[in-house]
Amino acid sequence: MTTIHNLGFPRIGAKRELKFALESYWKGETSRNELKSLGTTLRKHHWEAQSGLNLVPVGDFSFYDQVLDMSFTLGNLPERVRDFHGDALDNYFRVARGRSAQSAEEHAACCGGVAAGEMTKWFDTNYHYIVPEFNANTEFKLDTSRLLEHLAEARAQDVKAKPVIIGPVTYLALGKAKDDSDKLALLPRLLPVYAQLLEILAAQDIDWVQVDEPILVTELDNKWQEAFKTAYDYFKNVKVKLLLATYFGQLLENRELVASLPVAGLHIDAINGREDIQPLLNLLPAEKVLSLGVINGRNIWKTDINAVLDWVEPLAQQLGDRLWIAPSCSLLHVPVDLDSEQRLDGEVKSWLAFAMQKLDELKILAAALRNGRASVKQALDANQAAIEARGNSHRVNNPAVKAALGELNAALGQRKSPYAQRAPKQAASLKLPLYPTTTIGSFPQTPDIRQARSQFKAGTLDETGYKAAMQDEIARSVREQEALGLDVLVHGEAERNDMVEYFGEQLEGYAFSQYGWVQSYGSRCVKPPILFGDISRPRPMTVEWIKYAQSLTSKPMKGMLTGPVTILNWSFVRDDQPRSVSCYQLALAIRAEVLDLEKAGVHVIQIDEAALREGLPLRKSQWKEYLDWAVESFRITANGVEDETQIHTHMCYSEFNDIIASIADMDADVITIETSRSDMELLDAFDNFNYPNEIGPGVYDIHSPNIPSQEHIVQLMKKAAERIPAERLWVNPDCGLKTRQWTEAIPALTNMVAAAKTLRA
Repeated sequence: MTTIHNLGFPRIGAKRELKFALESYWKGETSRNELKSLGTTLRKHHWEAQSGLNLVPVGDFSFYDQVLDMSFTLGNLPERVRDFHGDALDNYFRVARGRSAQSAEEHAACCGGVAAGEMTKWFDTNYHYIVPEFNANTEFKLDTSRLLEHLAEARAQDVKAKPVIIGPVTYLALGKAKDDSDKLALLPRLLPVYAQLLEILAAQDIDWVQVDEPILVTELDNKWQEAFKTAYDYFKNVKVKLLLATYFGQLLENRELVASLPVAGLHIDAINGREDIQPLLNLLPAEKVLSLGVINGRNIWKTDINAVLDWVEPLAQQLGDRLWIAPSCSLLHVPVDLDSEQRLDGEVKSWLAFAMQKLDELKILAAALRNGRASVKQALDANQAAIEARGNSHRVNNPAVKAALGELNAALGQRKSPYAQRAPKQAASLKLPLYPTTTIGSFPQTPDIRQARSQFKAGTLDETGYKAAMQDEIARSVREQEALGLDVLVHGEAERNDMVEYFGEQLEGYAFSQYGWVQSYGSRCVKPPILFGDISRPRPMTVEWIKYAQSLTSKPMKGMLTGPVTILNWSFVRDDQPRSVSCYQLALAIRAEVLDLEKAGVHVIQIDEAALREGLPLRKSQWKEYLDWAVESFRITANGVEDETQIHTHMCYSEFNDIIASIADMDADVITIETSRSDMELLDAFDNFNYPNEIGPGVYDIHSPNIPSQEHIVQLMKKAAERIPAERLWVNPDCGLKTRQWTEAIPALTNMVAAAKTLRA
């Protein structure tokens, strides 16, 4: 009988219960016990939602991040928090975000906050993890309290538990050495702690443990391949069965390595790596389980169940009980339940599946494999009808958009003059000082803003009243910036619910959910719009707001747009055409907005490409194809303007040293990046690459409530000036201020402006 299981479930709750509980605790409004109780309740509901599976993940729930959880399980805490007393959960939050709840900060050493752990993207997703920190003296000490607590709860609920942990080699690969030491030198210290953990789970009568090793879908050199052999040879005598889980890509040259490892089972992503299956069948020992991820855990389209059965049924006959099926990866990356959606376009809704529906699809597949397709004929017929309706819908295919794509040419991506000729014209027009200051775009989304938006959507506030409310907030943002002395202002984005959803709502080819939230990091959730059809822009989207803001000041006002690559990567994207085609459609739509802003007298335009890097394939050999169309899409968007118009772009929380040449090829006049958490380490790229244009290395970590000092900002900028000439440096936060409060943003920006004045002096 085919085993069905899941790799992980969304942890935030169907209505973002975890988000609100975390933020309430951090504000000191609720107790630690209330937060922990909410966690217990969510885990109970999530396990109930997965009833009917043969094995259910335990340990996938987290109060912030699963990689940070693994660091605490392994006792790998940064030295700066090791001596802090109090509840372990508060120390956990100190690493995650710089501080815990104010009421939990019990002595002076922590009340001002500590440096938060570095945060970066989880492979090629929009999820962020807290980077483990290592040095040559790192030691590990097992702490099973969290995992055993969750396991006991699951046992009390009669859950068929499969504990989930991050594997040792991936854990080391994801971390960062804070000195010049070799991370792999820590493997001999790490393996005994993992073995101890596995033996403790065996003593709990656990049968299977899921060990996640997703770096196996990347290109590994010999020393990392040997690390896998060393690690799993060390575990070969443990008394639990190990399911080695890979996902997000193809194994390719790592197939023989994976097949040779002494584990009881292997999970592969059959959405992205279906071509791995047949070679693995020829390599796997006769007793080893093969788990296939046949349901897409990264996107929200219904599975074509009949098509999956066509190729899985022969494998089921061949493998028998050795065949397991599951989603391709953890369902962390999709919303919880489509049934919560009452306002979503009905036709589009019929094409979708969220986490709960994906588990239903899994059960239909299992029933068909066990009992034949006739046993689930009604479900299969309904699924097939939805698949065909989507393919034939006139709303998906727009001939005019396809015709516009046919007219793309290289000239659309070229500025009229090179940067060296544009820069003096822009300097003469904008008249900015040395070390000009600006922000990334958004200002705090206050309760008044949220209330006005909610009332407008509910129909209790008319359009005139809503517009007046947003203009009041824009005026406040402009006043605050002028009082601070910033050089290039922004309108604050009061009218925007989200940097992608706002644009998607005004483009043809998008649909929107009400509860389609997914976790980005910690309590930060995003609701990706659903790109279901060909994209076009019926009318200007931002011009009226930016013109109003510019009318309030004589200082330059930035037009704020989200770039085509980021809109693409932060959407649930249609899977019936290449991603590059959808990106070019978006580029043409945003290009029209850029040109309309310029016509309206806006001469500084920021086109955010925060997600450029996360769209990279996980294998470097496949990068060029992606970067070619991604960079070209940005250039099509940005390069129709006159030389005097200054184009900015922004990238956040992405290691980009290895794609710096492609970023230079974007030819933005100014690029702003995150560097505060990495202590300007991201600027190492400029040691060996002569970046030609202007750059703003973010000096204020907006993802932490900590306020940077003037001295700290000066120090960071001096480090930057060692690599970039001062006349090409900007001073700015590392991201937008939407998630902060005015009481945090104003003192931080005050220090930032003061630091710029110090640097000029």
